Amino acid sequence: MWLEELRHNLLPAHLSNQRGTATHRVLLLWMLCSCWQFTVGTSQNFNPTVNTQFGKLRGLRVAVPGEVLKPVDQYLGVPYAAPPIGEKRFMPPEQPSSWSGIKNATHFTPVCPQNIRNTVPEIMMPIWFTYNLDTVANYIQDQNEDCLYLNIYVPTEADIRDTEARPVMVYIHGGSYMEGTGNVIDGSVLASYGNVIVITLNYRVGVLGFLSTGDQAAKGNYGLLDQIQALRWISKNIGYFGGDPGRITVFGSGIGASCVSLLTLSHHSEGLFHRAIIQSGSALSSWAVNYQPVKYTRMLAERVGCNVLDTLDMVSCLQKKSAKELVEQDIQPARYHVAFGPVIDGDVIPDDPEILMEQGEFLNYDIMLGVNQGEGLRFVENVVDLEDGVSGSDFDFAVSDFVDSLYGYPEGKDTLRETIKFMYTDWADRDNPETRRKTLVALFTDHQWVEPSVVTADLHARYGSPTYFYAFYHHCQSLMKPVWSDSPKSDLIMV
Repeated sequence: MWLEELRHNLLPAHLSNQRGTATHRVLLLWMLCSCWQFTVGTSQNFNPTVNTQFGKLRGLRVAVPGEVLKPVDQYLGVPYAAPPIGEKRFMPPEQPSSWSGIKNATHFTPVCPQNIRNTVPEIMMPIWFTYNLDTVANYIQDQNEDCLYLNIYVPTEADIRDTEARPVMVYIHGGSYMEGTGNVIDGSVLASYGNVIVITLNYRVGVLGFLSTGDQAAKGNYGLLDQIQALRWISKNIGYFGGDPGRITVFGSGIGASCVSLLTLSHHSEGLFHRAIIQSGSALSSWAVNYQPVKYTRMLAERVGCNVLDTLDMVSCLQKKSAKELVEQDIQPARYHVAFGPVIDGDVIPDDPEILMEQGEFLNYDIMLGVNQGEGLRFVENVVDLEDGVSGSDFDFAVSDFVDSLYGYPEGKDTLRETIKFMYTDWADRDNPETRRKTLVALFTDHQWVEPSVVTADLHARYGSPTYFYAFYHHCQSLMKPVWSDSPKSDLIMV
């Protein structure tokens, strides 16, 4: 119901009229389906080599499962920045060093330090991630602060329809800003099917990627700066792989989408990409930006014995601690927010994202955004026992907790709570616990995903810039979620 209202009442005409084009592009993204779950076929005993500005790389040609898809050349573990270790911790990335001879790029490199079992609020993580923690853990066992590497997947089949350099798609992994790695996503299927070069990358996450003291001692946003440095490397070197530096698309889902949204607002990334696909997230979501960085930095510093008044001394102390000690601290954020994430630093993110959007800061990009019908599942499934629906008292409690967590001001809070209850009660079926469950999911979906995405699309489109919007309804059958649930944010990646 709410998506129908969205389509008819919220989307500008020039957005909804692009539906066919947007759907075609989304279908291409679906080919990313479950790529993290399988290993691509065996090597065909061919090791392609390619030059870069920093030296030669030796890759690996692999077969892609299926009779139609052609082999892909993989270049794994390609350094795009210098190791951010020692005094370079909590600092912007620097360009990598050159090497002599031929560097092997046939295996994944270590992932950035993280702790997926203790420090991450589950509501911020995709369902496939939490449902398969043991499998995901295999991908992140090898951790090191020297982790700023990317993986390049290059199709080998010549396309008679397009003899020019290939377009490039750069995937920003999601999570909760606290975990994740580009190594989990195998770009081979998308590269072969779409005849595009696909790139995944690792960037600093959690404390090491986003700690901020709110001043010059540690400005924060290192994870975003890593992504920008990767795009800078790609822009300068992708031509060696047959890619077109003038056709680079950045895309991501969830927190990855928030990163992409923020990149469109930063002058640091200007000219480094040309299109953005923002799936199930936006810079306007409550969890996209950390508005209390000093609070969480102080909490961390106190736990590891670095809670000194002078921020320069604090950062110096934190630089001397082991990465393991820092990432193992269980610093939990307020509900619907993040403890360590992007901050408004006056530089990488110069102002509040909505203000930047209103000023038309992202007019240089074609943008596609979208939402799934059941995005809010993760915010509801742990609130109450949902097997038999939601009781009236549980519904009232969930709404009250929602208002208290996001709107702490006392004046008018009761009115807001009652208004939300009224709007998200199906009055024709008000006593049905299953209907109550559905409307509760819709509440969180609308607030955390639909409204931020629609506002982002509207602000971009009002200036006449190319803007596309999709709504994903497909109901995926999966043991990872209840049979009654609609498609949450992970489904679009798993179709």
